[in-house]
Amino acid sequence: MPLLQPFRSLTTTQRRAFTACFLGWTLDAFDFFILTYCLDSVAASYHVNLETVAYSLTWTLCMRPLGALLFGLLAERFGRRPTLMINIICFSVFEVASAFAPTFHIFLITRALFGIAMGGEWGVGAALALETLPAENRGFFSGLLQEGYVTGNLLAAAVYGLVFPHLHGHGYLTNWRVMFLIGALPSLLVFYIRSGVAESPSWEASRRKSLGTAPHSLGSVFQQILKHMPLFLFLVLLMTAFTSFSHGTQDLYPTFLKHDHHLTPQTTSMVAIIGNIGALLGGICCGALSERYGRRRTIIIAALLAIPVIPLWAWSHTAAMLALGGFVMQFMVQGAWGIIPVHLNELAPAQVRALFPGLAYQLGNLISSQNGHFQAALASRYFDGRLTPVMALTVLLVGLLVALATGFGREARGADLSSV
Repeated sequence: MPLLQPFRSLTTTQRRAFTACFLGWTLDAFDFFILTYCLDSVAASYHVNLETVAYSLTWTLCMRPLGALLFGLLAERFGRRPTLMINIICFSVFEVASAFAPTFHIFLITRALFGIAMGGEWGVGAALALETLPAENRGFFSGLLQEGYVTGNLLAAAVYGLVFPHLHGHGYLTNWRVMFLIGALPSLLVFYIRSGVAESPSWEASRRKSLGTAPHSLGSVFQQILKHMPLFLFLVLLMTAFTSFSHGTQDLYPTFLKHDHHLTPQTTSMVAIIGNIGALLGGICCGALSERYGRRRTIIIAALLAIPVIPLWAWSHTAAMLALGGFVMQFMVQGAWGIIPVHLNELAPAQVRALFPGLAYQLGNLISSQNGHFQAALASRYFDGRLTPVMALTVLLVGLLVALATGFGREARGADLSSV
């Protein structure tokens, strides 16, 4: 299937909706990953160690469920489109606030607030996109949509490599603070959404059915969650495994390259970019393959195939081999992840599709939010600060957990997403 063929089948309305949701998730991830490339610089600026500054990642992840709940409720009540615009403005504002944080404690607060905004984007954006797109090629678009997260990481790596080495490290606007100011650019996406993107046709149909009133009350939303609580709890467990899989291979990866393998910022950037290209291709390919072989089977195969890549990914001795290992590893990790948007939206109750998958996803993030801090602490305590054995063990354990949890679940490939 040629890459552009699915896009040719879309109407202008569908194409604009998908583009807005993809860019929203991309720029959200860009703002998050800027910090992962600057962890050591932030630590030096606030005179704290790496283990301590890793708490900023933890706080962002911890607060994402609150954002999924808040913005999910707004999207069910007032529509996906206006909620997405508010969401993008919020995470851009808090990214800028992080750049001006005078103390580490205030920095933690701004990262927590950023986490609230970040937590809302995925669920709202995925609902708007998948409710607008046709059922045909849904797996392909799911993979591409999820890889907006990877594209954000790739952009962060590129900006880090191109801009960071040329910034000064003295005065108030130090190098990492300038990087965070660049994170204000996503707010410009709001103008595109405002002028060119239509509301979800499913939500609009539900509003018309309700005679112009908001289609879902707060009480009815929580009733739906309680009604499907066993499924919700299973999805939280599944997403705990998935978020540990991605964050366990990404959040400390730039630090791992610089500290364990002594790569320069420019080389670190290039290796990370190659890994993210692998992730982008993996998400698209596995998403498309899930249409033929099923959601669960494709996820399990991708997760298990990440395990044999561990030696190449973690213990290679040259930048070229590290880049190859990063490419294959992220192809598998994000290949499994590429199926998640469509898998969760197909399983979710129609009445709470903007809230149910996103909240499960972000609660999984909450449970695994200590991942970066735990990896850094484990490396410091048992491996003289070396992250290599810790990250290798993470892939082994979490890859098996993703495959096992997915195998115990069910799937609803081809479910009707045209109604709310």
